[in-house]
Amino acid sequence: MNAQLRFLGAADTVTGSRYLIDTGAARILVDCGLFQGYKVLRNRNRAPFPVPPESIDAIVLSHAHLDHSGYLPALVRDGFTGPVYTTAGTSELAAVMLPDSGYLLEEEARHAARGRWSKHPHPTPLYTVDDARRSLDRLRPVGFDEEVPLGPELTARLVPAGHILGAASVRITSAGRTAHFTGDLGRPDDPLMLPPRPFEGATTLITESTYGDRAHADVDPEPLLATVIDRVVKRAGVVLIPAFAVGRTETILLHLSRLREQGRLPEVPVYLNSPMAINVTAIYQRHRDEHRITPAEIERMYALATPVHDVDESKLLNLRGGPMIIVSASGMLTGGRILHHLAAYGPDPRNAVILTGFQAGGTRGAALLGGARSLRIFGEDVPIRAEVVNIDTMSAHADADELLSWMRAAPAAPEQVFVTHGEPAAADRLRVRITRELGWRARVPEQGERVEL
Repeated sequence: MNAQLRFLGAADTVTGSRYLIDTGAARILVDCGLFQGYKVLRNRNRAPFPVPPESIDAIVLSHAHLDHSGYLPALVRDGFTGPVYTTAGTSELAAVMLPDSGYLLEEEARHAARGRWSKHPHPTPLYTVDDARRSLDRLRPVGFDEEVPLGPELTARLVPAGHILGAASVRITSAGRTAHFTGDLGRPDDPLMLPPRPFEGATTLITESTYGDRAHADVDPEPLLATVIDRVVKRAGVVLIPAFAVGRTETILLHLSRLREQGRLPEVPVYLNSPMAINVTAIYQRHRDEHRITPAEIERMYALATPVHDVDESKLLNLRGGPMIIVSASGMLTGGRILHHLAAYGPDPRNAVILTGFQAGGTRGAALLGGARSLRIFGEDVPIRAEVVNIDTMSAHADADELLSWMRAAPAAPEQVFVTHGEPAAADRLRVRITRELGWRARVPEQGERVEL
């Protein structure tokens, strides 16, 4: 492959996945994600894209999570007109998630203007709902393992990655040389999704490293959930569960419905306050070959929770009080309806916040995990006296041991490995383990760096 790879994101952080391949004859962007977390990272979303958007011939998306797809509306608005190749599942999820992202960005700008807590006199959203809807016209669903032509002697192939519905690893091939982008790699024993396909080898491997410096505890999350919920219900409290609307919410509802079936979940109301999560139910039903849950389980999961559709219903939950359970996005407390619930119930020590996934540095979730007892929400400092519990055994990301086990399936060592999409400590620790345990050449690239493929 006579091509150059440029790391435009996820090179010094766990968000903003963007990889540009330039062969001279074609420019291909693998993933088009939002930067999240620290302000210095989020500012990159506002910076001009490093190359003219109209110069990019095609985009290949690994999956629908916003740190991999959420910048697409801005790129299309600014001039990108090519096709966006991805799986059918990702295409359907993106049709829900991207307009929702635009709505939340608009809502955040309105709150900032009304509350005058923005440093900008006229705060504007990164993009709008209309921008997001227009970007959906670029989506071109393809099947797993379908050879997709991208340019002269350049093809892409998407292979199952587990993680969430539609998630794929991206294989870009030219002249017998292949670059394999893991995207977000799922777990071999995930209760919801099927395992990722074993690594078939590549000339170059670009791997994620979200949990590159740790192993998930070998603990069943259901007893932990049951214990926390029982404890909070006995003190008439409210259990807040921030959850990614796609993937994590379904896993949480699956565990809660199983606990209810076993008689281990108190008979208290469960509210699903995430319009996006409600909307993806039918998508899971249409793609049953990608996940483990049966139609009966899907039915029980959504029968368990009362869906909250409009804003007025959401506001009433803040007046209701406990005992009750609220599952709501976003999973890292970066936006959405969960922030209103946190402002209402966070100051009361009878209540609890259960964190169930990775919390990127600079997010409110990471601050809570680090022991913060006050959070800035809608321009005000809100005291957090509620119990904070972390149950990260529900993560949909492979941990360090699982990543290495997946790599060992390769028939031969890649010529080079680039460790990306992780916090600096996680990425470097995984680099060390790849070098020492597998004997492969691995390093952590820098933001904006160019390398030869």
